[in-house]
Amino acid sequence: MGVLDIVPAGVLTGDNVRKLFQYAKENQFAIPAINVTSSSVANAVLEAARDIKSPIILQVSQGGSAFFAGKGLANDKQQASITGAIAAAHHIRTVAKAYGVPVVLHSDHCAKKLLPWFDGMLQADEAYFAQHQEPLFSSHMLDLSEESKEENIATCVTYFKRMAPLGLWLEMEIGITGGEEDGVDNTGIDSSRLYTQPEDIFDVYTALSAIAPNFSIAAAFGNVHGVYKPGNVRLHPELLNKHQLYAEEKLANSQKKPLFLVFHGGSGSTKDEIKTAVQNGVVKMNVDTDTQFSYLAGIRDFVLGKKDYLLTQVGNPEGADKPNKKYYDPRVWVREGEKTLSARVKEACTDLGNVARL
Repeated sequence: MGVLDIVPAGVLTGDNVRKLFQYAKENQFAIPAINVTSSSVANAVLEAARDIKSPIILQVSQGGSAFFAGKGLANDKQQASITGAIAAAHHIRTVAKAYGVPVVLHSDHCAKKLLPWFDGMLQADEAYFAQHQEPLFSSHMLDLSEESKEENIATCVTYFKRMAPLGLWLEMEIGITGGEEDGVDNTGIDSSRLYTQPEDIFDVYTALSAIAPNFSIAAAFGNVHGVYKPGNVRLHPELLNKHQLYAEEKLANSQKKPLFLVFHGGSGSTKDEIKTAVQNGVVKMNVDTDTQFSYLAGIRDFVLGKKDYLLTQVGNPEGADKPNKKYYDPRVWVREGEKTLSARVKEACTDLGNVARL
């Protein structure tokens, strides 16, 4: 039995998201979440998933959403980020089924100061639900890890009560992911805050499970956004097993690994760290920094390799009157970035055991 035996191709919502994550947990694999900043990036990721027969997660960040809409738009009230997120969602919904793979359509970190962006997406979900009986997105993330635990959980509960009837999955973070991403800078944070305690995880589980089962927890185990030299970041994915065991003990039922866990700051992690995280119930791993670089690599190599064909519209080493349109056409050099991005997504899927899962 494969994934397509339990969920359809295209964007998943409601219980189908949980079915996918449950299948991943039971079969010891996780799904990479790739940040989308353009239709080109989205298409390249979907192409990779199709080629290796794997489900995939496409996600938009607040900054990536604004870029999708266009950097020329004002964003003082998150209007560009809201518009861009909705535009990305509609594009992905339009093409996802054509690639024949299940897709989780997700929004990434939303700190307290970015809640107007979250509110705008949720309003779009409600409007879409009124017409189609499902939300526009599959899931959203609230990242209130910089707030107190009590405020973090209370805010998640408030939003989850609104999200659950629509069939939206909630991802929340408790414990802080270090580094810097999308304007949120945690580079100077005390290292003790990079490791979440089992009691805190179970407090989240208790509060959210009383509403609905469709949620996941990004528990910190030393995670840092970005890529750093080996040894500079101390990941302890083995700690995730303690969270699972603590929850099992508290629940006192036969359910094993009851928590759906998320691995943030996945770029640059070793294969052993990834394997340990998956064994301990991680079903989603964010991969952004590495895929950004891989998208650049194809374009960079093309430009450097074809430099003499890109300096003018006419005239190259083959002759002063030779046209260069077939080299500077964006469909040529952008495609080179798509190829290298797609290859990196396949690598991430392989590391997570997410190959030939359909």
